[in-house]
Amino acid sequence: MKTYFFSFALVAITLSCVGQSSVPNAELQIKTAVLAAPEELREDATVYGYDSNGELLVIREGTNEMVCIADNPDQKGFSVSSYHRDLEPFMQRGRDLRKEGKSTQEIFDMREEEVKGGSLKMPDDPTTLYVLTAPAERYDAATGEVTEPDFRYVVYIPYATAASTGLPLSPEAPGMPWIMDPGTHRAHIMINPPKKQ
Repeated sequence: MKTYFFSFALVAITLSCVGQSSVPNAELQIKTAVLAAPEELREDATVYGYDSNGELLVIREGTNEMVCIADNPDQKGFSVSSYHRDLEPFMQRGRDLRKEGKSTQEIFDMREEEVKGGSLKMPDDPTTLYVLTAPAERYDAATGEVTEPDFRYVVYIPYATAASTGLPLSPEAPGMPWIMDPGTHRAHIMINPPKKQ
């Protein structure tokens, strides 16, 4: 029985160490997170990264208007993002609700209600989110090198509609901008450049 317990404990410790070692160090997380931001804004951006327990926290305080999010090591493939700091209340609220176990629809509905009620503020001006992704085979986790990443651009314009912007509700050509979630707090222009083959 003692031998069995010892073996079980050893396996548990080993798995714990493996999980912790899969989280890149802060320097590497910063290096890759800022790739989503425009080049001239990377150096002074605030960066969120993951600690050894998988918790998301600020790993670099920035001085400009950009906030960058490092790749989640627990998710398949590579994905980092960057957005204007005026979107931070909206983004943080989404992270908090997700941590509480809320579904995507619940998060949408709760934020819509909170924005309409005035407890959650959306930016007054159009604000941008940049997302950079790559499949696992195009990302080297040891060096942080990403080969031929794909970009997605999102411009939040709360409560805008197809009629108020002249944008279609779906793209009619590769890379064409279109409006998603029109008439809601989460209304945004989507631009998806064609993916690399």
